[in-house]
Amino acid sequence: MEKTFGKNYIALTTSPIDLGKIARRITPENCGAIVTLDGFVRRFTNGRETLYLVYEAYESMAIKEIERLVRQAHEKFFIEAVSIVHRLGKLEIGETSVVISVAAPHRKAAFEACEWLIKELKRTVPIWKKEVYEDGEVWIEGDRQ
Repeated sequence: MEKTFGKNYIALTTSPIDLGKIARRITPENCGAIVTLDGFVRRFTNGRETLYLVYEAYESMAIKEIERLVRQAHEKFFIEAVSIVHRLGKLEIGETSVVISVAAPHRKAAFEACEWLIKELKRTVPIWKKEVYEDGEVWIEGDRQ
């Protein structure tokens, strides 16, 4: 599921995410910086060894909420374009789960917007993460991701 609006691009996918392709989707001529966050599956969480993660989403609502966040980011920060792609399904250690790229005329706004977007995405978007360990599993909600 994907959506393009203005210079922005958002998507949910079950396929591996190509970090460079997502970041380079947004390279407006008047921008001097693109800040990209590559969120990926780590081996240890709070001292527990993670075997893999599973992401699920209420997809249509998640796309609407991500679009709302992108529109808010444009109002809050001096940025030109945003690209957000989140992966769903089973992810192994080291695989990318989310990419957020923000293009702006100056890097400070791009950094600030990117940080704000990941915090708000985790807090408000209906995407859920299950961490699977050798001795059990747990669903993680909201900004504890």
